[in-house]
Amino acid sequence: MTTEPTTAPAPEARTFKAEVQQVLHILAHSLYTDREIFLRELVSNASDALNRVQFEMLTNHDLLDPEAEPAIWVEADSAQRTITIKDTGTGMTRDELVDHLGTIAQSSARAFVQQTKEGNKAAASEIIGQFGVGFYSVFMVADKVTVLSRSFRPEAEAALWESTGGDSYTVSAAEREGRGTTVTLHLKEDASEFASTWRIEQIIKKHSDFVAFPIYSGERQINQRKALWRRAPREVEADEYKALYRQLTFDSDEPLLHIHLSTEVPVDLHSVLFVPAKRERGLIERRVEGKLKLYSRKVLILDEAKELLPAYFRFVEGVVDSEDLPLNVSRESVQSSPVMQRIKKALTSRLHRELNELADQKPEQFAAFWQEFGVFIKEGVASDYEGRADLLKLLRFHTTRGGDELVTLGQYKSRIVDGQSEIYYVLAASLDAARTSPHLDPLAARGLEVLLLTDLMDGFMLGGLRDYEGLKLRNIDEADLELPGEVEAAAPQVSDEQFARLAERVTAALGDKIKAVRASKVLRDSPARLVSDDDGMGREMQRIQQMLGREAETSPRILELNPSHGLVAALALRAEANADDPVVVAAAEQLYDNALLIEGLHQNPASMVPRILKLIEAAARPE
Repeated sequence: MTTEPTTAPAPEARTFKAEVQQVLHILAHSLYTDREIFLRELVSNASDALNRVQFEMLTNHDLLDPEAEPAIWVEADSAQRTITIKDTGTGMTRDELVDHLGTIAQSSARAFVQQTKEGNKAAASEIIGQFGVGFYSVFMVADKVTVLSRSFRPEAEAALWESTGGDSYTVSAAEREGRGTTVTLHLKEDASEFASTWRIEQIIKKHSDFVAFPIYSGERQINQRKALWRRAPREVEADEYKALYRQLTFDSDEPLLHIHLSTEVPVDLHSVLFVPAKRERGLIERRVEGKLKLYSRKVLILDEAKELLPAYFRFVEGVVDSEDLPLNVSRESVQSSPVMQRIKKALTSRLHRELNELADQKPEQFAAFWQEFGVFIKEGVASDYEGRADLLKLLRFHTTRGGDELVTLGQYKSRIVDGQSEIYYVLAASLDAARTSPHLDPLAARGLEVLLLTDLMDGFMLGGLRDYEGLKLRNIDEADLELPGEVEAAAPQVSDEQFARLAERVTAALGDKIKAVRASKVLRDSPARLVSDDDGMGREMQRIQQMLGREAETSPRILELNPSHGLVAALALRAEANADDPVVVAAAEQLYDNALLIEGLHQNPASMVPRILKLIEAAARPE
C-alpha cells in the first residue's frame, strides 16, 4: 500500500479589522520619534508571558517544557537587518495568535487614533502602551514581522503569524520544540540602526533594565534583573546607591541625600529618591531639574514623571515602581489616577520627613542643601498650602543677628522681646544692602531681630507666609510701624523752619516720584528712607516685576528725612542760603535713588553716575 505524502496546510490569509488598519497606518507612516519603544513593548509582552507561565506552574504541573529557564533572548543581525526576541513564556495557539494579534478592542483603537489626531503625531509613541496597541509599535521600524509561538499546553501545536503591516496577515502551522514565542523583525532601511547589538543593549538598559527575568544577548545577561529599589534597604550598600545615581544623572558628584522607600500599604511602592549635591548637574546633560522614572512591575512606562512630586520638589532625581499601576498609565491619566495620587502623597510626605531630619541631625549638610535648593522650598510655601506646615520648618533666613548663621522661624520666635507680636523683615537687593538698610535704624536701637530677604522668590513666598504661630510678618518699611520698647529720640540739628524749607525744596525737586516729605521720628544713623502707606503685597509684586526686568512703574512713597543727620542739616542750611542751590536738588535726587537701589527697585543705576560726578565736583570745590 502506497502512503500519500502529507503536505502542510497553506497559510491562511486574514484581513485586519478596520480599526487595526488605522492604527497600523499611523504607526507605520506618522511616528518618527521615540521609535525605540518597540523593544520596550516586546520585552514587556515577553515578561508578562513569563509571569503567566510561572503562575500557571503553581497549580498545573502538566506543562510543556517545564524545566525551561524563564528568560528572554534578544539578537540583532546587522547583515540581515533583523532583530529576534524570544521567550519561554506561555506561548500562543493558532487561535490565540489570531485573537491577540489580529484584533484590537474598538474603544482602544478609536481612542488611540483620536489622540494622534488631536496631538503631536511625532510624540504619539508616548501613548502607545496606553491603549493596548504596544505590539503594533513594531511596524514603526519593521516592514515585515513574524511571530512563531507554541503554547504551554502539551497538546498544542506551534503556529506562525506573519504580516507586512498592510491590510492583512497570515497564520499557518509551524514547528517549534519548546513553549514560548519568537518575534522576528525585518527592519526598514531607515531603521537599520536597531540591527546593532550595542543599540539593542542600550535600549534595554534604558527601558527594561530591571525586568524580573534575565535578558540575554548571546550568552551574556544584559539587564540587572534585581531592581535596587525592590531590595530591602538593609541589603543595599552605599556604593550601590551612588552607582544608581550616576546611571540616572551622569553626575560625577555624590548625591547629598538618598531616600529608599519600600511599602505595600496604602499603596505598593518601591522607590529610591536622590537629592543632588548641586542644583546644576550632569557632565553630559547640564540641567537643574531632576527626572523621576516611573516603572510599573519593573517595566519603565514614563521616563520623566513630573506629576509624582509637587513642582517645588522638581530637583529630586530617582525611580518609582509600583505593582498597583497598570502598564497603560500615561501622562494624560496620571493626574486623575487614585493610585498615582497615593504615590505622590507618600513620596512627598517622606521627602518632608527626611529633609526635616537632615536639618535637625546634620545642620551643615542641610546648610549646603539650602544654599542650592532653598529657593524651591520658598516656592512651595507660596504654592502648596497643604504642605505648608512641613515646609515652614525647612525655611532658613539670614537675620540682623549677623554673620553667616541661618535661623529658622522657630529660632526667631524663641528670641522675640517682651511686647513683640510680629516677625519683622526687610526686602533688599543683596545681603550687604539689607544689612545697611535705613529701615533697620529703629529696630537696631530696640534690639529687635529682622529677617533679611534678598531673593527674587522671597516676594512670592510672602504671599503664602503672612503669619507664623500667631506672629504676623511685618515689612519694616511701613509708615505706621509701631515697635515695642522705648528709645531716646536723637536731637535734631535743624529747626522746624529750616526743615520745612528743605522739605519744600525736595518735594519740588522730586515731584510725583514721592507722596510727601516728612521728618523721621525713628531714623538715627541714616539720612533718609522711603516708607509706604499702601498694601504690602502690591509693593512686593512690583519689586518682583522690576527684578525680572519687566516694565513696572514705581509707586510713589513717602520720603522721610532725618533731622538729626549731618547731611540733612547741611542741605537744610544750603537751602536756607540759596533756595535754588543745584546741590540741594542733586542731593535730593540721589537720596531718593539710594533708597531705591538698596531695596533693589532701581531700574537704571547707571543713570546716577553723571549726578554723582556733579556732587563730587561740588564737594571737591574749594570754599
